[in-house]
Amino acid sequence: MTSTHDTSAVRPPAAVRLVERLVEGRPTWDRLADRLDPTARAARGEGAWRRLVTGEVLGHAAHPFLTDLPIGFFTSAAVLDLAGGTSARAAARRLVGAGLATAPAAALTGLAEYAALDRRPRRVGAAHALLNGASVGLYAASWVVRPRNHRLGVGLGMTGLAVSGLSAYLGGHLAIGEKVGTTTG
Repeated sequence: MTSTHDTSAVRPPAAVRLVERLVEGRPTWDRLADRLDPTARAARGEGAWRRLVTGEVLGHAAHPFLTDLPIGFFTSAAVLDLAGGTSARAAARRLVGAGLATAPAAALTGLAEYAALDRRPRRVGAAHALLNGASVGLYAASWVVRPRNHRLGVGLGMTGLAVSGLSAYLGGHLAIGEKVGTTTG
């Protein structure tokens, strides 16, 4: 039995349409995208460096798996904050610190990816970078204030995790939905 449904007419999910409307389809993102370009080109570099930061030496982009480190550390800190009690506070702060320590590698490889993007995906990449910067800033503030005001530190961390989740969605949209990757560019 064959299907009579025309799959070419299927509308993308609402979240994808929202990204298309708010980011990909908005030339207002081009200004930020263009401002990131010199830094991204420098991060991408040449020769062996380029092959390393783009993941060419691995056979696929390095950025996606390097993002697992800060996201994993930040998420683990959130679990301890929510379920670990007062005895887990120091460990949660160390996990936030580990996330902050690993975020630069994820950012560097993300910038190397960004340098190869076309206009519409660059808009998404710029929004992704902006959200990641905000998330790291929230986590840095969380790490600083935790010893004096644990509750505020946890609140900043949870906000950072929410912002990181939005950014991760955009990163997934680029990698999976748009099939963006440096091994082809």
